[in-house]
Amino acid sequence: GTMPIVGYIRRELRPYLPKSFTASPGNMTTEAKAGDKLPAVTLYEGDFDTKILLTDLFKGKKGALFGVPGAFTPICTKTHLPSFVDDYEKLKEAGAEVIACITVNDPWVTAAWAESAHAEGKVKVLADPKNEVATAMGVVWDISNLFGHDRSKRFSAVIADNEIKTINVEPSNNGLACSISSTIIDQLRQ
Repeated sequence: GTMPIVGYIRRELRPYLPKSFTASPGNMTTEAKAGDKLPAVTLYEGDFDTKILLTDLFKGKKGALFGVPGAFTPICTKTHLPSFVDDYEKLKEAGAEVIACITVNDPWVTAAWAESAHAEGKVKVLADPKNEVATAMGVVWDISNLFGHDRSKRFSAVIADNEIKTINVEPSNNGLACSISSTIIDQLRQ
C-alpha cells in the first residue's frame, strides 16, 4: 500500500517541516477545560483581509463555539454545521449571542462552505488556516498522513466573556456524539 511511502516521506522531510507538522502528542497543550480562557487567535472570514480576533468575538458575550476538521468533510457538512444553522433560533433563545464555527481551511473554501450551508447571518464560519485554535486548546487531530497536516478535532463549547464554560470534544474523530448543537442548547441553559 501507500502507507510505508507516506511514512518514509514524513521521516525524510521531518527536518525541513515546520514544527506544527511534526508536533508529537508529548508537546501538545493539554486539552482545554471549563474555566480556561479562549486563545487570542486571528481568524479570517471570507478572505485574508477580513481578520477577526477570536477574543473580540466573545468579549462580553455568551455564545457557542464549535470546531471542525475541515469544510466539506462529510460529517461536518451533512450534520455538524447544519445542526447549528437549523437550531439558530433555539440557540438564541437559550442565550447564545454569538455562534461561531472554526474550520482548518483557507478563507475562500470556508466562505464557499458557509454559503452552501446557508450559514450567513446565523453562524460565523471562520478560517483557521494554521490550526492555531485547536493547537492552543489542545484539541489537535493528527491526521497529517491523510490531510497533509494536522486538523482540529470536532468540538463544541459554551463561551461566556472569553471563558470556556463547557467543552465537548468528540472521543472518536469520525463520530458526532457530543459536539452537536442539541448538547450546546442544554449547556447554554445551565
